[in-house]
Amino acid sequence: MPAQVLVVDPDPAVQQLLQQNFGSAGHRVDCCPDAEAALARMARQLPDLVLTEWVLPGQSGETLVRRLRGQPHTRAVAVIMLTARAAEPDKVLALESGADDYVTKPFSPRELLARTQAVLRRLAPGGADALALDGLRLDPDTRRVSAGGRDIALGPVEFRLLAFLMRHPGRVHTRSQLLDRVWGRHAVLDERTVDTHIGRLRHALHGNGRQDPIETVRGAGYRFAPGVWA
Repeated sequence: MPAQVLVVDPDPAVQQLLQQNFGSAGHRVDCCPDAEAALARMARQLPDLVLTEWVLPGQSGETLVRRLRGQPHTRAVAVIMLTARAAEPDKVLALESGADDYVTKPFSPRELLARTQAVLRRLAPGGADALALDGLRLDPDTRRVSAGGRDIALGPVEFRLLAFLMRHPGRVHTRSQLLDRVWGRHAVLDERTVDTHIGRLRHALHGNGRQDPIETVRGAGYRFAPGVWA
């Protein structure tokens, strides 16, 4: 499906390359040179996907990602970091900040398009049925999670984690499996990243005064434990 793509990069050559390649693939592309211009553009119209460089005038791309994930109206927008910073700690920081994927420059436009489609497919509601277990409800179409009639605020990674675990209640998943199914096969992350996001998910769920439904299985991984929220 065609997507509205916002490119945030100060390099006109990169902007032109992405406009040509994404435009040829049927996507609509807008470009901004910095984070503030991108936020102003998104206040008028939300894109389906943001492609952002890390090194930007003023605020960094990593800061932009954090701001997007911290605001309810931009929390669900797909974000791919497209940058020359190739060190593993940078990749880990960007993905932990909320980026859905990380692509280093120089890049293959064909591979970038394929990874973009993979991210959009992974985040698309796709008409999936709402999930309801033990009083906890998750709606993929509206990207809302609630319990007892009260909304629970989750970041995009925590939302996908919870959705995956709720679709397989009682089944234990290793950290490697969760990285593959929630972050995607292209993600180059330490398995401890899973622990970080599980901790954030638990904090959000536990803050609603109920027992934690995410169970740690020592030496194996994590599972959604049915019956905890009953």
